[in-house]
Amino acid sequence: LVAEGAEEVPVGQLIAVLLEEGEDAGALADVGEGGGAPAPAPEPAQQAAPTPAKTNGGTAPAAPVAADGDRVKASPLARRIAKQMGLDLSAVKGSGPHGRIVKRDLESVEPTLAVAPAAAPPPAAAAAPGPAPEYAPPEGVPFEEVKLPGMRKVIARRMTESKQTVPHFYLTIECAIDALLAQRKQLNAKLEAQGVKLSVNDFVIRASALALKQVPAANVQYAGDTMYRFDRQDISVAVAVENGLVTPVIRDAGSKGLAAISQEMKDLAAKARDGKLMPEDYQGGTFSISNLGMYGIREFGAVINPPQGAILAVGAGEQRPVIKDGAVAVATMMSCTLAVDHRALDGAIGAEFLAAFKTLIEDPMMMLV
Repeated sequence: LVAEGAEEVPVGQLIAVLLEEGEDAGALADVGEGGGAPAPAPEPAQQAAPTPAKTNGGTAPAAPVAADGDRVKASPLARRIAKQMGLDLSAVKGSGPHGRIVKRDLESVEPTLAVAPAAAPPPAAAAAPGPAPEYAPPEGVPFEEVKLPGMRKVIARRMTESKQTVPHFYLTIECAIDALLAQRKQLNAKLEAQGVKLSVNDFVIRASALALKQVPAANVQYAGDTMYRFDRQDISVAVAVENGLVTPVIRDAGSKGLAAISQEMKDLAAKARDGKLMPEDYQGGTFSISNLGMYGIREFGAVINPPQGAILAVGAGEQRPVIKDGAVAVATMMSCTLAVDHRALDGAIGAEFLAAFKTLIEDPMMMLV
């Protein structure tokens, strides 16, 4: 009864009707186009007359009123059609529940019910041209206007809130991951029979959780005149999906092994891409990870996911020249940048966390104890 993508649908309006197994489609005849929506509750006694709703153009037009003074009952779709056709709904007999006017009642309406057009107002004096709208497209450039889906709107709102209200600062550290890659290869060979295949990101999640255990002052959330310090490491992991991203949470990652983290992450990522995540799957993390290494991104700074206190941005592992024992050597290096809420963490705490993280990444055997 409401078109896909419709916006500002009133709370309580009927949006769909389902038939039970074995029910006949004729049962929908009385519903019509939104005709089964519940009637508005009666106003309480002594209530003042409501103020007419305002729109960008002034006061909204009043709802149609019948000759006896009662408000005309009509579905939202019927009202839209009547407005487009210039019809007076107060003269239309409704066939829906309680005489409600629905779409089918307007299909054979007589032209005499059309409302006479109002006299055109006198032309206003030409106003001086104002500034162009802030987000107007550049003149002369072909474009397509794309409506933002709900997820994109939420991301836009939250990221704007984060950058406007959270004082970010950034710390970057370089991690050598040759030992991690070798350890991963060995473990995957042994776990192959169990259907487990560890990724570099699984090691990053485990190392982040253990580093938060070692530096609990980094596992915090700012809350005005107080601060929450968490005893559990719930790691939110950014997953790209159509039209945006979601952050499913690995709960209590500090107490889970690499194989458990790997399997849970695969399950959550699959649910995210299929649109099957439940609120409990993505709400309530204490720390976030965003990994763009698989896209070849060397280094970047992520935006904090409020109300969390920090997010770790992980780049690609790539071979680079490094200095070892006074000589140039080649090592596989990975840049990791920690974005920190300066209200909750200071630079020293962020540096302490990254030092613990680096130690675990460069000596992955320490993650297994």
